[in-house]
Amino acid sequence: MTDTEHYVRDDVRGFLAMLEQLGGPQMDEIPIDQARAGYVAMKSLAEVDPKPLAVVRDLTCPGPAGDIPLRLYDAQEHRAPGPVVMFYHGGGFTIGDLDTHDSFCTELAAGLDLPVVAVHYRLAPEHPFPAAADDCEAAARWLVRHAAAEFGTGRLLIGGESAGAHLSVVTLLRVRDRHGITGAFQAAHLLFGPYDLSMTPSQRSFGSRRLLSNTDTLRRTYEMFTPGMSPEQRRDPEISPLFADLAGLPPARIVVGTEDPLRDDSLFLAQRWQAAGAPVQLGVVAGAMHGFTLFPLTITERELRRGQDFLSTTGR
Repeated sequence: MTDTEHYVRDDVRGFLAMLEQLGGPQMDEIPIDQARAGYVAMKSLAEVDPKPLAVVRDLTCPGPAGDIPLRLYDAQEHRAPGPVVMFYHGGGFTIGDLDTHDSFCTELAAGLDLPVVAVHYRLAPEHPFPAAADDCEAAARWLVRHAAAEFGTGRLLIGGESAGAHLSVVTLLRVRDRHGITGAFQAAHLLFGPYDLSMTPSQRSFGSRRLLSNTDTLRRTYEMFTPGMSPEQRRDPEISPLFADLAGLPPARIVVGTEDPLRDDSLFLAQRWQAAGAPVQLGVVAGAMHGFTLFPLTITERELRRGQDFLSTTGR
């Protein structure tokens, strides 16, 4: 079940030290528009331009508040029918879009050699819960209905990072409970998600370390995503999937770093997922901070390969 390495590479140590020494305000200390602009700037500095794909095309699907933006990535212009991946981006429910995760999705599609359909959902605080979950649910139902006509397949995979991992689990639960859809998504790839928005012990105890996410940034994120809610209200399974009935969900790979305030979320979810009867791969990455796959590190390359291996093996 668990794949844990007990050493930290030098490039990771150096990168964490650099992050903690950086000046400037944290995401919880500035207005949301500045946080969004800062996130875009950080992403542009961190990324290496990926090789171009044969297909990168913007699409839409119907949603509860209008059309939902989607983007299709595919390394082949004409391919035989096979699995399709639905991907939800991260950004703490408040930042991020199709453009900020364009490189990640490009690399995912190229590494998997599978089509990837990325989803942009409505963001808080302008659109608090349940707007993001409603959009992700609608996009998943659209893919279930149209995968055969659009891609010649009914084999679907789902995944996301950070908030997108949370929304992936919420989506699986919603399509199961609201629409009786089970088995359509054959695997879930979940990178360092928040699964208990009332805050797990690792979230509460992480403190103010400046590693992309910390206790204060998480608390502000949840306040914007679920305004006015108490911690007890945030334990509702609709909001915190760690408390949901996980029966009937597909095999999952759940990944988190040891230096991530969301560490316990992944550890606890993996145990409950396995107890509910589905296979789980739990990857605990030594020395990795929240969002480490956004940066060109050795552990990022390794984890992307392992994630691709999991999805390719499970989904085919």
